[in-house]
Amino acid sequence: MKLDCEKKTMIIEWWTPLYWSVRLWWAKNASFKLMIAALLWTEKSRLLNLPWISEVWFAMEIINHLGWEAKQIGNNTVSIDPSWIDKREIPAEFWPKSRSWVMYMGMFLAKFGKAKMPLPGGDKIGKRPINRPLECIKQMWAEWQVKDGFLHIQAPNWLVGTTYRFDKNSHTWTEMLIMAAVLAKGKTVLENAAMEPEVDDMINFLNKMWAKIRRRAFRVIEIEGVDKLLGATHAVMPDRNEAVTYACAALLTKGDIILENARHQDLTAFLEKVDEAWGWFEVDDYGIRFFYKNTLRATDIETLPHPWFMTDWQALWAVLMCAADGESIIHERIYPNRFRQYTNILSQMWAKFELFNPEVQNPEKVYNFYMDSVQPEDRHACKIFGNTMFQAGEFHIDDLRAWATTLLAAIAAKGTTKIHNIEQIDRWYEDLDGKLKLMWARIVRI
Repeated sequence: MKLDCEKKTMIIEWWTPLYWSVRLWWAKNASFKLMIAALLWTEKSRLLNLPWISEVWFAMEIINHLGWEAKQIGNNTVSIDPSWIDKREIPAEFWPKSRSWVMYMGMFLAKFGKAKMPLPGGDKIGKRPINRPLECIKQMWAEWQVKDGFLHIQAPNWLVGTTYRFDKNSHTWTEMLIMAAVLAKGKTVLENAAMEPEVDDMINFLNKMWAKIRRRAFRVIEIEGVDKLLGATHAVMPDRNEAVTYACAALLTKGDIILENARHQDLTAFLEKVDEAWGWFEVDDYGIRFFYKNTLRATDIETLPHPWFMTDWQALWAVLMCAADGESIIHERIYPNRFRQYTNILSQMWAKFELFNPEVQNPEKVYNFYMDSVQPEDRHACKIFGNTMFQAGEFHIDDLRAWATTLLAAIAAKGTTKIHNIEQIDRWYEDLDGKLKLMWARIVRI
């Protein structure tokens, strides 16, 4: 199933309560990374339950360009054969299409002992987040230098295990260093490592390939380097972000939906907040049912690394809180500026917000970002004034979170909304509008 790249606009009619039972697609934050992990050795692997999103097609394009083989062999199934290779460097024209280059760095280092990657923002590294994992790479006996906007890394005598502690928790860098360490000499211990379910999905896949990885304690991952790996078959986990999207849409429209394969253990922090906001849900062996009974109550959240409330959920929660009774606050502690784009659009739909920076003690400890990366215009918290009746409009959107929040607001809005630049939503959701139409939403692509 290829993406429909010809239709660029969605038209959403005035809301109706959402009802239906749907199955979630598979985790976008795991899928393309597992494809890259499958390249670590030379035997063929099969990945089941891959979502047909542009990030997956882009990963297939890169793999095939390098001389390996990635091909569709069934519904949402891809075979990856890394048995031979023509090239060991990804051309520069590929990099602007995706931010997945970090994962390729770990794979190239583990497989070939060297990597060349583009450096976002030019030649200055300074105290940006990339500097921290490079410290770990250096401890693993690799050398790096920046030249002409590219990061050049090589391990002349191969990577060697080490112990490294993240000063800031990082999902992406944890996965990259896991990949770098699986073929290293000796043991690598990652402390204050990410606990996200997608990280565990990668660990499970790599262990099927005969890697030796285990969680030893809270936020501690131990990787014992091996001499070789095998191919494996693995089914990707369900997408928890998609689950939250549909849950918020159901509660926002006063509907009643069932997410058949949703895993409650991946959504604990979200479910706790739904309960606090007087939303209703039922957990059973079929998945999770979300349904509306009462007027929603304004409920504050703080974003933190898993197992707490995920930063990717806060924009969706903001739409829900616009319809709740009262004022609520979202405190974003993972990224310095994640409000402005989507709040600007929602404000045009009559939502009311106040962005501000809360007073905190020891901000370097409170926030998961580095304070020297904060810009003067950044705001880390948002007050939401509830009881909004969204109004329709026409919008050109180039940001994923703004796209998802506008679509949710449009489903609950009075009038007809047009949203352009569909390719943004197709990067990370497979057939989002198709699923919503199954739930009786009135959406068409043109």
